[in-house]
Amino acid sequence: MLSRIVLTTLFIVASSLAQGETAPPSDALRITQLQRCGDLLQQHAQDFCLKAQGVQDGDLRVLLGGTPLAAEQIRRDGQSLFLHIEAQQAKSAPLWLEQGEQASNPVWLSLNRSQVLAAGPDEVAKNMDGLTTYVDLISLLIEESHDGLEESRRLAERYGAQVVGAIPPLNIYQLRIPAKNLVERDALILRLGSEVSVDAVIVEESAPEKGEESERDKVPSKPSEDEWAANRFIDAVNFYQRRIPAKQSPIETKPVRIGVIERNVDFDAPDFADYLGACNGEQRTCLYARDSDKPDNHGSTVAGILAARWGKGGNTGFLRGLDKAGPGFEVIVERNSDAGITANIAASVNLVEDGVRVLNWSWGIHRVGAKNIEGDEVDSLVRSGIAMSGYEELLEEFFLWLRREHPDVVVVNSAGNGSSFSGSDEYRLPSSFITDQLFVVGGHQRSQEAGVGIDDPDYVIKRSSSNIDMRVDITASACARASTLEEDEEGESHCGTSYATPMVTGVIAAMLSINPRLQPDQLRMLLRRSAMTIGGDYDFEPMDAEDLTAPILPSERNYELNNKDVGRSARLDMQKAIDLAVQSRDRVR
Repeated sequence: MLSRIVLTTLFIVASSLAQGETAPPSDALRITQLQRCGDLLQQHAQDFCLKAQGVQDGDLRVLLGGTPLAAEQIRRDGQSLFLHIEAQQAKSAPLWLEQGEQASNPVWLSLNRSQVLAAGPDEVAKNMDGLTTYVDLISLLIEESHDGLEESRRLAERYGAQVVGAIPPLNIYQLRIPAKNLVERDALILRLGSEVSVDAVIVEESAPEKGEESERDKVPSKPSEDEWAANRFIDAVNFYQRRIPAKQSPIETKPVRIGVIERNVDFDAPDFADYLGACNGEQRTCLYARDSDKPDNHGSTVAGILAARWGKGGNTGFLRGLDKAGPGFEVIVERNSDAGITANIAASVNLVEDGVRVLNWSWGIHRVGAKNIEGDEVDSLVRSGIAMSGYEELLEEFFLWLRREHPDVVVVNSAGNGSSFSGSDEYRLPSSFITDQLFVVGGHQRSQEAGVGIDDPDYVIKRSSSNIDMRVDITASACARASTLEEDEEGESHCGTSYATPMVTGVIAAMLSINPRLQPDQLRMLLRRSAMTIGGDYDFEPMDAEDLTAPILPSERNYELNNKDVGRSARLDMQKAIDLAVQSRDRVR
């Protein structure tokens, strides 16, 4: 086995290659990377490679859940640290650095078993579709009747491969195969896929440096200054702040842990500057994430809709607005590694095992050849047929595991921005899955109609890029302000279903804090019952591909067949959804 010093050196080199260049020097103490290294299959002790900036000479404390790690557990090499943790002596918790008067951003360290490797720049190639694909890293979904680790090791020995990563709860194991090009890789995939014990072979198609969750940069039309008014954002915060501590009948709330599958957050932005170091979770939102060097990156905007400070310019966090009245919310931004969709699922499994009740998936992929509603091919976030087949099996196994082991967990997923359809696996994953535990969110923006009330369907229109169809459960505001580095500076508008999704995630978290007994089907029912409308009345038949969400049913309007909302698409009403959660306390036992 390689020594710790060698492993640390390899990690530093790999990090430099992956980033392309060294981050600019900074006096601020920050954690920019933290992930498993060494033997990923070892469980009694785990090794972590941490990359920081702003570390000075002298004493440095590394705290896990508030407890300092012993000196013998830490090796330092400039701005890089190598951590050795005995699994039986610790549990998953936030980790941060302290030096002098400074504290770094806290990062969630999970001691669960799921971890996969990302390919480096020299381990990928372009396939026939022009997409970046992994050459020598694949994952095997082993049939549940077999011991996954034992069988994957048997297959690895047979084919000259090595088991290097795993998602054990899903019986998925990652292999490094002896392939130097795509011809050799595809030949091995065919042979491995024909093994009786192999249910599916998962091939990653994602660049090692580029974020797969990114939306298109182009903003099709200018958003309004008060987009969130269409979802009663402020009304919901005001209602929660007044109703929860009400003197007549105060409501006892429970803390909720939320997982956000994103890369990082910029803690230099005023929106997040007070999340450094330890976080008192009682009646306070906590945020754990790796540090980014861009305040307007995708992760900062998504996480900011949940957790950004108020009144500092930039973004405004819904859960942060519930501080003091609420029980405390933990927002964990985590992505496991840069290994694409497989890493997203590995991170999701770890977070669920760490007690996350709501997962925010502001990402998705389209199959090559998918058509938009105008008949043109979708050109963003596309994957080949072979990759999509593996991802479909991977996601199906995840949701089967979720239903079996964690039936109270909710996944909130963006509908996508391809002007396409969300409900068919021929077009998009994961939104096409039909399960009570997956909520799909489309995007809308304010219309230019004058003199219409907020309850009027014409108050908003569908965001032109938003995916649609019957699989979409609800729409929410697609535009948010990005974080900035200057206090009181207004950030640019970022739009897409990625940013509608955390609006729904935040509301569900608030509802669960009020009534933690609510199950996924009940949460969906309350969201739909409370929803306002968007679009026309199409009598349950899509007209010219304009059915934006599943139509509101009479059962969602007290069985009133003639209710004006019946047949229309659903638009998030944050205030009313929280009100219904309060009312549900007397009904859901």
